[in-house]
Amino acid sequence: MAELDIVTATRAHLGPVGVWLAVLRRETADAQRDFARVAEGLGYGSLWSGEGVGGNNIFVDQAVWLCATTRLMTGSGIANVWARHPADTAVAAASLEAAWPGRTVLGIGVSHAPAIERTGQVYERPLEHMRQYLDGMDQAAESFTPNRARAPRVLAALRRRMLELARDRADGAHTYFVPPEHTQQARELLGPDRLLIPEQAVYLGTDPAEARAVAREHTAFYLRLPNYVNNLKQLGFTEEDLTGAGSDRLVDAIVAWGDVDAIAARVRAHLDAGADHVLLQPLGPDAKAAERQLAELAPALPRG
Repeated sequence: MAELDIVTATRAHLGPVGVWLAVLRRETADAQRDFARVAEGLGYGSLWSGEGVGGNNIFVDQAVWLCATTRLMTGSGIANVWARHPADTAVAAASLEAAWPGRTVLGIGVSHAPAIERTGQVYERPLEHMRQYLDGMDQAAESFTPNRARAPRVLAALRRRMLELARDRADGAHTYFVPPEHTQQARELLGPDRLLIPEQAVYLGTDPAEARAVAREHTAFYLRLPNYVNNLKQLGFTEEDLTGAGSDRLVDAIVAWGDVDAIAARVRAHLDAGADHVLLQPLGPDAKAAERQLAELAPALPRG
């Protein structure tokens, strides 16, 4: 399938809204299957989670979700390039695509220095590392049999050079911890013929103190990671905004909180800015808390 055809088909299958859930990878396989069925039943187009080196294998997680559902697409957000050889990544994604055609998006990314250095590896030259990794994947793919389809490939990308690499060497970009203003800038860099799939953290609650307290449990972790901090500075946030768990201005930009209408409006803002598919990440302690929010939100969200 030609590149543009893959993008078009993936857009149609994904629909406007999916789910991204960090806490899902800590759940049992049975709980993950249950959550995937709930997400599909509520009408969400996809389910994504992340990968920590030595913590979980995102391709195994995706297979668990795919086995439990019939239409739901799944995404790796991200398959960590420090976790395996590029040929293994290419084969794993192609194997999922062969087993469940049209239901996999391969998201790959360079992760963050603190996370990788804890594994004993040296995190350096992330852009060049990604280029070389893509070369390795493409070389492996050349040995595939002619009838072996490939899954759409998106790169975790925040700033200009990685977004340009996503445009030139992938089917698009998966962005994370970004407001709609970033989505607009990313679309301008990617152009119209590439996928753009942002994550949007949400909390269904109208009390400002409570909502921001929950939101800061989320932002505090990511504001310790230079890649996110540097991207937010480029968007105009100041040192004051980025201190600790973030200012109210920063928290409100990154986490959509409020009633159903407020969160639906944030989803529409990303779509209006150029997103193809917005991944909601309901904040809370576990998958059950996420299910409750997703169920309440589902009727108000855009449908494909």
